[in-house]
Amino acid sequence: MSQVFSAETHRNLLARIPHCTGREVSDWLRTVDEGPALFRFEEKVSWLRAEHNLAYGHAKAIIHEYDLRRAARKLL
Repeated sequence: MSQVFSAETHRNLLARIPHCTGREVSDWLRTVDEGPALFRFEEKVSWLRAEHNLAYGHAKAIIHEYDLRRAARKLL
C-alpha cells in the first residue's frame, strides 16, 4: 500500500530533492519524461528507485509532481 502525502509534505520533499540527489526537480521531471512509457504510478516510482537509486519518498514526490504538471498542460 502506498503512502498518501499531504500537499505540505509533497512541497517539503520537492524542496529537499536537489540537496539529497544533487539534481534539480526539473532534471528529474525530464528524466521521467524521457524514461520508459510506464502507465501505473507505482511502476514509475519503482523504475525511478531501481534505475536512479532514489528513496521511495523522493521518487513518489517526483512522479506525483510529473503527473500534476502533465495534467495542467492538458488543461491549457
